[in-house]
Amino acid sequence: MRVQELVLIWIVLALFLQNASNAEGRYYYRKGQKKNPDKGSSSTSLMPPPDAQDPAPPSPTYSPVPTMPSDPSPEPSNSSSGCIFDVTAFGAVGDGLADDTPAFKAAWKAACAVELGVVLAPLGYTFKTTSMNFSGPCKPGLVFQVDGILMPPNGPDCWPKADSKKQWLVFYQLDNMTLTGKGTIEGNGEPWWDLPCKPHRGPNGTTLPGPCDSPTLILFFMSSNLAVNRLRIQNSPQFHMTFNGCLGVLVNELSIFSPKLSPNTDGIHIGNTKSVGIYNSMISNGDDCISIGTGCSDVHIEGVTCGPSHGISIGSLGANNSKAWVSNITVQNAVIIDSDNGLRIKTWQGGSGSVMGISYKNIRMENVRNCIIVDQYYCSYKDCPNQTSAVYVADLSYRNIKGTYNMISLPIHFECSDTVACTNIIVSEVELLPHVGELVDDPFCWNAYGVQETMNIPPIDCLQDGMPQTAVERSAYG
Repeated sequence: MRVQELVLIWIVLALFLQNASNAEGRYYYRKGQKKNPDKGSSSTSLMPPPDAQDPAPPSPTYSPVPTMPSDPSPEPSNSSSGCIFDVTAFGAVGDGLADDTPAFKAAWKAACAVELGVVLAPLGYTFKTTSMNFSGPCKPGLVFQVDGILMPPNGPDCWPKADSKKQWLVFYQLDNMTLTGKGTIEGNGEPWWDLPCKPHRGPNGTTLPGPCDSPTLILFFMSSNLAVNRLRIQNSPQFHMTFNGCLGVLVNELSIFSPKLSPNTDGIHIGNTKSVGIYNSMISNGDDCISIGTGCSDVHIEGVTCGPSHGISIGSLGANNSKAWVSNITVQNAVIIDSDNGLRIKTWQGGSGSVMGISYKNIRMENVRNCIIVDQYYCSYKDCPNQTSAVYVADLSYRNIKGTYNMISLPIHFECSDTVACTNIIVSEVELLPHVGELVDDPFCWNAYGVQETMNIPPIDCLQDGMPQTAVERSAYG
């Protein structure tokens, strides 16, 4: 019996070695290089990267995300029944037709007045409301829990004329509040996306002038110690969720979805907001997965899967000659798939201020245009004038950024201001290969200074060493 086992093992090993000897590796070449890897080799020539012929699946294989802080309030099911304010008990019908706005406002007023109050939109109902402003201050530990479906009126024609078309749900001046649930917040965005004033939605693909206000689905304004988790938010008319003027935000296990071509449907936008954590979430939409505006600092993004989308963006900053300040942003252990951009920083000419202390680490990309891009000539319309002032971009690090890029655009693009160079760019363990084909595009750099700590694919030899001779004093910017 043992002899038979040895013979069987020998046969399996022989077959494995035969298949391994017949395996074909996939080689990549820089444009302009000869395709014979044995000729004209140099220190910058590309070797076949390990396992490049078999890209890993898009799901990240990183170490677990650090333990999330506990929610500021207990689960509603553990609360005393007197603290749960079911909107159906306040007259909500939940048939998707009736206007349930008065019931939600009454339930909010009651929950706001007690500690650990819970506004509950229960499972099995579809609630329709007009614009609602949920204002504080309220007692600590307030929870807004959506287990059913919550939605606005279906498009601009159904929107009450007395209501603002700039936002739908507004949470204002609140502290220690949670938005959660197992349900769906449905934006009914399609009629808004088709307005002729939206990009390419007019006749023959044109964009027509005219009123174009479209509501942000959820806005948190001037609030602190917020938690948003577990919900599915989809098909927003414009931005899905915005934090403006907030301090202390925790987003965890959120799902955000809208079609790839839905205009201006950013997943999460933060502006003038500090101490933010966005974790373990999936975002697929028609604009930026996450966009970071001016006045933001201490932002940590981890475990996010993004795409199709426009990637994770800082900016745009400095529009209309304004000052912008962004600092201490970390994006790590993330996946970006089928997106128009990957990791993007965009600023307008004529702006001022600074973007500093930006760290990207352990990012997996699949079929992404502009995987790494700094664009200091951003312009959303034709004929933007050339201007000399610019937002100062410095202290950027890109470590372990790997995957494939869409060959429509260069994989790496550092296009910095003529007069205010980008400085202290650190690149390490970058490996970006074409999604289709074998030619690896060289990066583009303009007035960009930094170092390569390791060999990268493609080599980023266009980065300049040291600091520019006309380097601006940091004290003038940050």
